This record gives sequence, structure tokens and C-alpha cells, in this order.
Amino acid sequence: MKNENQIVNSFQTVYRISYSDTDQMGFMHHSNYLKYYETARWELFRSIGIPYPEIENEGIILPVINASVKFIKPAYYDQEIMINTRIKSFKGARIVFEYQAINETKEIINEAQITVACVKKSTGKACFPAKRILDTLKELIDK
Repeated sequence: MKNENQIVNSFQTVYRISYSDTDQMGFMHHSNYLKYYETARWELFRSIGIPYPEIENEGIILPVINASVKFIKPAYYDQEIMINTRIKSFKGARIVFEYQAINETKEIINEAQITVACVKKSTGKACFPAKRILDTLKELIDK
């Protein structure tokens, strides 16, 4: 059964919750969602042919400038979760990603929206991504 809120046309990454990612309550600590989402973001980029080291080699970094996370249900030690990652939009120097964490019983346990900015590493100022990155992102969003 498909959940109407589920992100479509997304990249999926699967993680198993490690013991060190949990807190005293036995839940995955809330801060780890951002860590998992960052890894999922770079895996999405790698899957579309733009590994993050190549972006950095072009003198661009992508710092997070906004993050909104909704905690719905906890994740537990040794539980496998799937992260759906989708590029929602890009405009100017900003790229907006949407995420859903889904547990083994196909329940959405966490949702997030994270915005990164394209920044020239040498100046710290916002910039447009390289044309090949823009073209690839546009193609992905148009799917």
C-alpha cells in the first residue's frame, strides 16, 4: 500500500541503526537523523554522476543553511531504516532536499527538509553551481 505522503522519484539509502547511534531510551538520538540525511544526500549526488569530491575540486562547498526535521516515531538499535532523498528544488545558489525515513514495517518515522547553499570555497560567497551540475539537477527535478 502506497502512503500518499511518500516522496516519489527519489534515491533510496538503507541504514542499520548502530548501538552508538542510540540514546539511554533506546531510540536513535535525534541528532543522528541529520548525519544520516547528509550521507544520503551525498549518495544521491554520487548516483547522478556528481560525487561530492568533484564539487569540492571545482572550488564549491555546499553548507547547510536551513534544516527542518519532523520526528514522528522513534528508530531503534539494529532496526533497518530506508532514507528516501529527493531534490525538491533549486534556485540560484540554493538546493532544497526532502527526506523521509521509513522503518521496516514501511511506516514513515521522520521527515525533513534541508537547504544547502552553493558557496565558493575561496571567498565564502554564494555562487551558482557549475553548468553540468545545474543541468543534471534540472533533469532530475523534471522527472
